[in-house]
Amino acid sequence: MVKTEFSIKDLENLSNVKAHTIRIWEKRYNLLTPDRTDTNIRKYDLESLKKLLNITFLYRSGHKISRIAEMDSTTIKELIKQNIDTSNTHYALDIFKTVMLEFDDERFDATLRKLLESKTFSEVFLKVFVPLLAETGTLWHSGTIDPSHEHFISEKIKQAIIYQSEKLKESNRKPSNKTFALFLPLEEVHEIGLLYANYELLRKGYNTLYLGPNIPIESLRHVKSQKPDIIFLTYFTVQPEIENISSYIQSFQNSVNQNKTTKLWILGNRVSHISSHKNVKTFKKIEAFLTELKNI
Repeated sequence: MVKTEFSIKDLENLSNVKAHTIRIWEKRYNLLTPDRTDTNIRKYDLESLKKLLNITFLYRSGHKISRIAEMDSTTIKELIKQNIDTSNTHYALDIFKTVMLEFDDERFDATLRKLLESKTFSEVFLKVFVPLLAETGTLWHSGTIDPSHEHFISEKIKQAIIYQSEKLKESNRKPSNKTFALFLPLEEVHEIGLLYANYELLRKGYNTLYLGPNIPIESLRHVKSQKPDIIFLTYFTVQPEIENISSYIQSFQNSVNQNKTTKLWILGNRVSHISSHKNVKTFKKIEAFLTELKNI
């Protein structure tokens, strides 16, 4: 069930504003008006949280808190649109959290466009979307947000990656002698990392076959039969189960890599559980993957 009441500690964690400061803003400027429990403990609703995130954004953008206190919610939102500071990604995180809570499709697109005026899409993904997704996952598991919030922001990020990838395909790229086939194992549904890997491969000029999620190992043999020199790339987030990772790689070797020359690249947080295998490269961090692309 989605959390609809927040403690002052929740607000501190979500906004990165100290509880002491929030209390001062309440007392001096009447910025938030929390309800109280029978034991006089503050409790805040979802609207208070969204308001605080908006206030925090403007405050960190250089606006005086006394001036912000005089504004209504419409004025605050309009001012935010005008004051997106693309040189500081922390501001963008605050905006995207509010976007998520309000299911604001238009504001997501406008914020991303503004960020791309001064940053590459790679910078936006690594410095804004990656920490946003990490925080969103924590908020979801703690019950602070509903799964619909997490799905909304995840799908918007997916759409952004796909759009940027299509733009790369339409550009005049030099033909490459390397092709990557990107896939996810059975029951692995976390696709954003794979989509981003596809984007970076395209950006570096490589050819890609994007197979997507839920691909049986046996199906990869058909790809190999048509593209003998292909490099397979996958992303382990929650699958395979840790105790099944070694057998999964062995199944790949037996079924797809019978000649022992086919390369398999694996990204994701589960690669720390993978022992050394011939022709298998692992990348725990996306930055390590990007470094490898530079060195090919």
